[in-house]
Amino acid sequence: MRQRSWWGWGWADAALDDAACEELAATRVRPYLPLDGALAPIPAVPRLRPPRVGPPPGIPVATDDTTRAGHAYGKAYRDVVRALHGTVDHPPDLVAFPATEADVGNALEWAAGNGVAVVPYGGGSSVVGGVEYRGDAPWLSLDLSHLAAVPEVDELNLAVRAQAGVYGPALEERLKPYGLTLRHYPQSFEFSTVGGWLATRAGGHFATGHTHIDDLVEALRVVTFAGVSQSLRVPASGAGPSPDRLFLGSEGALGIITEAWLRVRRRPSFTAAATMSFDGYARSVSATRAVAQSGLLPSNCRLLDPLEAAIQAGVRDGGARLLLGFESADAPVDAALARAVELCRDHGGVPVDRPASWRDTFLRAPYLRDALVRLGLVVETVETACTWDRFEELHAAVLAAASGAIVSCRFTHVYPDGPAPYFTVLATGGPSTWDELKAALGEAIVHSGGTITHHHAVGRDHRPWYDRERPEPFAAALRAAKAVLDPHGVLNPGVLVD
Repeated sequence: MRQRSWWGWGWADAALDDAACEELAATRVRPYLPLDGALAPIPAVPRLRPPRVGPPPGIPVATDDTTRAGHAYGKAYRDVVRALHGTVDHPPDLVAFPATEADVGNALEWAAGNGVAVVPYGGGSSVVGGVEYRGDAPWLSLDLSHLAAVPEVDELNLAVRAQAGVYGPALEERLKPYGLTLRHYPQSFEFSTVGGWLATRAGGHFATGHTHIDDLVEALRVVTFAGVSQSLRVPASGAGPSPDRLFLGSEGALGIITEAWLRVRRRPSFTAAATMSFDGYARSVSATRAVAQSGLLPSNCRLLDPLEAAIQAGVRDGGARLLLGFESADAPVDAALARAVELCRDHGGVPVDRPASWRDTFLRAPYLRDALVRLGLVVETVETACTWDRFEELHAAVLAAASGAIVSCRFTHVYPDGPAPYFTVLATGGPSTWDELKAALGEAIVHSGGTITHHHAVGRDHRPWYDRERPEPFAAALRAAKAVLDPHGVLNPGVLVD
C-alpha cells in the first residue's frame, strides 16, 4: 500500500527527489532569490517519548513512532521544518481510530476521566496548527478515518449522507455511478475529509456561488459531552439561529462531527473556458470585479498577478492572467463565457492560450513547497477576503509588510462585494523569519479591513487576530457554549476559545 509521508505533504513516493529539487531551484527560484544552503535530507522517523497514558478500552489505538509522529503536526511551513529536523518534542501519546459513533463518545468520556486532551484528526492537512496540541497534558489524536461510510445517496432530493472520515476521492467515487458530484475540490481534496471540511469551513471548487462547504450542508450530527446534536434535515429553515452554524468552523472545540447530509448536484456535461491576459494589474482586478458582479457565476474566476503567473504558470510576458471557466449539467455555457470575455475586453483583456503548467502546478504545489523547504527557503501562504474598495490598500499593505520577501497574489474566490486574495510568500531564512513575517502580514490584513482567514480556518496560529476580529458578545456566547458542550475542557484546547 502507498504510504503517507510522515513529515511532509501527501504520498511519500510523490515527494520530489534530490534531482527534481535542484531543477526546481534552478528554474523557479534562483531567478528571484539566492539559494546557497545545502539540500536537507528526507528525515527518518525519530524516536519518540513513550506514551504517558494507557489506551482507552475497546477502541483501536496506535502507539508506534511512525503513526504518532505523522499525527503530531499539520502541513504548514513550520510543521515541515520541524519534521525535517526530526523535532517532534510533543507527539500525541496515543492515536485512536474509532470505528463507530459510540467509540467516539467512549473516547471522550475516557479522556475527560483521565485528564487527556483530544485533538480531532481528519486528513491532517491543517496549515494553522489545528491538529497539534501545545499544552503539557497527555493528549489523544482522534483519527476519524475509520468512520468512512457513505450510507445513503438520495437521488430524488440530491443529497448524500457521509461519515466524517470519508476522504474527498472516496466520496466522489461513491457518487459517480449516480451521475452526481459534491463538486467540492479544495487544494487538499485528495488528503482531506468531509469532517475536516465541515470543522474548518473549507472553501472548494467554485470561484463564485456555492463555494464554501457551509453552502452544501443539509444537516449535521455531532457528538458532544452534552449529548448528540442531530439537526433537522430540511432544505431551509427560519427556526431561530441555525444549530449547524454553531458547529461549522468549530474545529473540534465544541464536539466531534461524525456525519453529515450534504447537497450534491448533477455532474457537469457542458464546459467552456478561456484565459485573459492583461498588461496592467489594476485593470485585471477591475475586469475580475466586473465578472463577479455580472451574475454569470463562473465556476472558475482565478486571477493571477504577474509574479504568480510567472512563478506558478510559467508566463514570461509580465502580464496578469484571469482563468475563466463555466460548467453546467443542463445546457451549453458558451454564451456565458463569451459574455465574460466581452466584459474582460472592456478592461483591456485579451484572450490567450491557457498556461499549460498551471493545473499541474496547482495540484502539485504542496509537494513543490516541501521541496523548497528542503532547499532552505521560507515558503508559506496567507489568505483573506475583503471588499473591492479595500483591496488596493490591503494589497499594498501586505507587500510592504513582507519587505525583503517575494510575494505573489491570486484570487481563489470572488464575490460581488469582494475578492479572496491568496498570497504566496518566498523568503530566505528560517522559522523565526516566518514568525516575523506572519505577524506583520496578519497585522497588515486586519488593519486593512480583511479577515484573518477566508478558508484556512483559525487553528492556533490565527488566534491572536481571530480574538480581535470576532465581536465580544459573540465571543462570550462561544465561551458559554464551550463550557456547556465541553465542560472538562479537553476538546482541542487552544482552538477558538481558551
